Amino acid sequence: MRLLWLLLPLAPSVLSTPSGNDSESLVWGTYRPNLYFGLRPRIPQSVMTGLAWFGTQDFQSISRTRHACDQGDGLDGYSWTEYDARQGGEQVIKDGMNNVKITTQFLKVPGGEYGGSWAARIKGEPINPVLPSRISPIFYIGLEGLGGIDMENEEDENGIEANTIKFTGSTPELDDFVMRIVEGPENTLITEGPHASAFEHKLGKTHFLGARVPPGQVWQAKEFIQGAIVRGAQEAIKQYDAASGYPDPAFVYQLPDEVYTGSNLFAVQKHYDGPFQFDVFFDSASTKQKLSSAVLDEGISELSSAFNDRFDTVFPIPSTYETSDPKSLRTFSKAITSNLIGGIGYFYGTSIVDRSFAYEWDQDDDSVNEPTAGDKKGPTLVPPKALLTATPSRSFFPRGFYWDEGFHLLHIGEWDNDLSLEILKDWINLIDEDGWVGREQILGEEARSRVPAEFQTQVPTYANPPTLTMAVTAFINRLRAQKGPSELDLGLDYGVGLGGQVPLASDAPATPGRRFLDEPELALDYLRSIYKPLKRHYEWFRRTQRGQIKQYGRKARSRTEAYRWRGRSQLHVLTSGMDDYPRGPPHAGELHLDLISWMAFFAQTMRDIAEFVGEVDDAVAFEEIAKATIENIDDLHWNEENEMYCDVGVNDDDESYHVCHRGYLSLFPFLLSLLPADSPHLGAILDLLRDPEHLWSPFGLRSLSAAHPEFGQGENYWKGPIWIQMNYLALSALHKTYAAEEGPYQQRAQAIYAELRKNVIENVHKEYVRTGYVWEQYDPNTGSGQRSHPFTGWTSLVTLIISEKYY
Repeated sequence: MRLLWLLLPLAPSVLSTPSGNDSESLVWGTYRPNLYFGLRPRIPQSVMTGLAWFGTQDFQSISRTRHACDQGDGLDGYSWTEYDARQGGEQVIKDGMNNVKITTQFLKVPGGEYGGSWAARIKGEPINPVLPSRISPIFYIGLEGLGGIDMENEEDENGIEANTIKFTGSTPELDDFVMRIVEGPENTLITEGPHASAFEHKLGKTHFLGARVPPGQVWQAKEFIQGAIVRGAQEAIKQYDAASGYPDPAFVYQLPDEVYTGSNLFAVQKHYDGPFQFDVFFDSASTKQKLSSAVLDEGISELSSAFNDRFDTVFPIPSTYETSDPKSLRTFSKAITSNLIGGIGYFYGTSIVDRSFAYEWDQDDDSVNEPTAGDKKGPTLVPPKALLTATPSRSFFPRGFYWDEGFHLLHIGEWDNDLSLEILKDWINLIDEDGWVGREQILGEEARSRVPAEFQTQVPTYANPPTLTMAVTAFINRLRAQKGPSELDLGLDYGVGLGGQVPLASDAPATPGRRFLDEPELALDYLRSIYKPLKRHYEWFRRTQRGQIKQYGRKARSRTEAYRWRGRSQLHVLTSGMDDYPRGPPHAGELHLDLISWMAFFAQTMRDIAEFVGEVDDAVAFEEIAKATIENIDDLHWNEENEMYCDVGVNDDDESYHVCHRGYLSLFPFLLSLLPADSPHLGAILDLLRDPEHLWSPFGLRSLSAAHPEFGQGENYWKGPIWIQMNYLALSALHKTYAAEEGPYQQRAQAIYAELRKNVIENVHKEYVRTGYVWEQYDPNTGSGQRSHPFTGWTSLVTLIISEKYY
């Protein structure tokens, strides 16, 4: 890309000798997605930076300091409008309460041996130019672990007049580096106001703080910084009262201009009136280069141009799609893609696990491993782990969720295949020796600070929908598309089976983000590396989530393939991902339709990987299991009277019966394309899906039938609201299977697909334009966005729906 050639003089070594997944370009990033703007490297304990700001229009504004993304801040919107994980991008934050639009620009500059250098620009301008816009931004750099940071400017108890604040530092992983904060050319600093003469010696300067923060506490930088400012203000304001008048808030809300010995947290503060701009440069000593504002000016321009060209290629709006405002739709699609990728985080820390807990209906379960003698009872901290992952919502769910991540990776993989594999590998590395991985990855104190205590503990018998299998399937499909179906019907020509040979890679330079597509030996090595842990994970599911068949006289072709979610409560099946969706009463003998459907899909995925890596016997076994599981879906879960798929329960007489609640659950065999195009049950499923009395709405498919007595009742999380990832699954099944393959319902599937696609796109886009956000879910009656926002996790799948990119 042209941007990389622009920066070539700064990075000859990296650009000329790419290796592996080009991981060097992924060392630094906006990997603190819970902050409005926070940077860190993918290193467990290292440098972390952050941006905070508050208005100085009144004395209350300090209590509304912006730092961590928070729905309570009431921002009018914040999103990366263009972002690439390997190059950087631009974010726009609209803070109407403080009358400022803040733009953060981030540019990666490859080179050297330690992840390269980077530059950032923070710009502010009034949203309403007629009204005051007085902003005090604070940029900080903190260090966890080994190493040190020092401020090079001469300390002055009244602040620093220099336009550049310079820090030097070193860590074992990053080696030596220099960080500079450089004032923009046309800023207006606040120097006038009540009692200005009394504070004249401190006005128009940069204020600073160097603090010694306990290990593991740099993430609480805002509290340390805000506390120092407030303590100073309390002292400065003592001699003033209402009679004499109080000084301007900007004169007293200042960092104390002091640096303590051994400081590992440094903060730099400005006080601006009107538009402002400052740059931050991180120069890795290994590059032997010094970044400048000119590099940032040109680099951001080239990054934007390259991003837009690539976006139109990867995620085009098809000419056949009718829209009244294609420009707005494209801007929306770019933003939700960028915020998904800009919301990728790197997390490291301990987590809480309870190996002894079980509900009473799970306690006598002989399919679950008993805790070993060495296991402690009750919640226990387990050793720290690291995870690179996308996040569902920067404000409300800034951490890794298994259920969500498979969907995230479908979108990320279309943009940057290799990045999606890097994330997927981190998740697979979490699979323990038993085959379990926690459904929520709450790693470290910072992550736990955002989670209610009752949800922090993970239980090793609890599963979650195995959506990572979708990411694996999508990767294999991209490989097949790369080679052509004639050579890859069964994974052929990728070294499969005895005597297979891997073709040599092309001599052409690898494109960032697709080396594992362009170089088949890398793809094969990758699939081999994940095969065993993923197989262990699959076997854990079969062992711990197995359901009962013969105990209740149930008739099925297979005597083994039946499944039940462990860890449910009376009213919730959190492990299913569909928390409060109606189910039958808890019972050790119940069977869950969604889980058996996921297991059939999981078996198909394992078959596909086994074929690729040459595990021929395994591939045959997985195919047989998948077939048996799909047959049991019909045998155990189809209810002829209601013409729908249902859960299975056990009544007071220990008799098996169907638990039928029309909604997303009823669609699962269809959603995962487990039914053939000529299935005798497909017509009834399409009837249910398209019926306005049940699931169909002008805004997308409802989660529960509008005719259900619990529709819209109680918690109302999965009792009617529209979820985009479920609509994506329906559209994918329609587009790739039922509208594409010959069958009695093909034309009907085509019509439903076109109408549903338009409904989903138009409503999510409309709500984004109206509110500035995409949302966790949408009201089934009005289409209004609701609950968490911005929710550019799986709601960002709308970009794939627009461009018709299905896994």
